[in-house]
Amino acid sequence: MRILSWNVNGIRAVEKRGFIPWLSKEAADVVCIQETKASPGQLSPELLQPRDQQGRPYFSYWASAKRKGYSGTVIYSKNEPQDLRYMGISAFDDEGRVLQADFKDFILICAYFPNSQDGGVRLGYKIDFCTAMRELCDSIVSSGRHILLCGDYNIAHTPIDLARPKENEGNAGYLPEERAWMDTFTAAGYTDTFRHFHPGEGGHYSWWSYRAGARERNVGWRIDYHCVDQGFMPRVAASIIRPDVEGSDHCPVQIELRLS
Repeated sequence: MRILSWNVNGIRAVEKRGFIPWLSKEAADVVCIQETKASPGQLSPELLQPRDQQGRPYFSYWASAKRKGYSGTVIYSKNEPQDLRYMGISAFDDEGRVLQADFKDFILICAYFPNSQDGGVRLGYKIDFCTAMRELCDSIVSSGRHILLCGDYNIAHTPIDLARPKENEGNAGYLPEERAWMDTFTAAGYTDTFRHFHPGEGGHYSWWSYRAGARERNVGWRIDYHCVDQGFMPRVAASIIRPDVEGSDHCPVQIELRLS
């Protein structure tokens, strides 16, 4: 099973840059999208029910923000999940930040973590979200299920996860409180799958500023993840970043699972 996760920074904008042909060609089993900045009523039929190159349709499930043109997530899946839920907390569901899809072997969580913003203006909201997400993951795992938490975490965890760590100390996405949450999350048994397969390797990023040719110079941040509970890790065959895919200031991240 192959799952892609991508912050598209506006799904209507990325549609104009070839999103539908890309999705059709990739033919992934599941594609999780963050920062849609749209609700279903604003979208083309092709975005609501895209098809792969063989003409097979994707189911699509949307979580939209109450505020227009802001946040939002969607899951495209070739197979219909057994159940679908939001996070269940209005402060976060009102911004369309989480979708949970219950598949046979695991529960997939597509999440768009808040940006703590300049000066940490939304740091409290961000940490509340992170705390609630950890509680959600813990509750799922304690019930005997596996989780795959994918999306834009808006956190660069360690110095090798961004090109210029010293210059960014104190900046949103690399604040001590955010990194500390990632410390506790991974220490609690949730594996950063990319880092598992690429330990100690710098220079791998999933977001680049639009300014000053940052992407061309690979001056970026790794803030998009696939994390799984430890018990599910033996099912993970590969976890990679896809900088070859353009159209957004982020690129997709990909995970491959061995399922029965």
